[in-house]
Amino acid sequence: MKLMTKAIIKKLEKRGHGNEFKDDDEIIVKFFNPMGRGTWYVMEGEKQSNGDWFLFGLADLWEKEWGYTSLYELQSVKLPLGLGVERDMHFSGTYKNLKELQNAAS
Repeated sequence: MKLMTKAIIKKLEKRGHGNEFKDDDEIIVKFFNPMGRGTWYVMEGEKQSNGDWFLFGLADLWEKEWGYTSLYELQSVKLPLGLGVERDMHFSGTYKNLKELQNAAS
């Protein structure tokens, strides 16, 4: 599955990197492990010179934690049956914006 689309890239480029978020800022994309734990809610990203993306958001693995990951890291996860991390193509959001995400993380 393709994790990045032109629409996602456009939103990431528009938001930029290192900005302060407002409560109503939307979550740009949700990635998840289709076989168990692991959900990443991406709020911003920055394209690197090597073509990778440096992503910031909330990772829900064993506990919820704000931090950074890279697109390469997500793409390199190898799961049984040839699966990997997937993009939630139908994400309308359990958490639609920063405020809802922060409330869930606290």
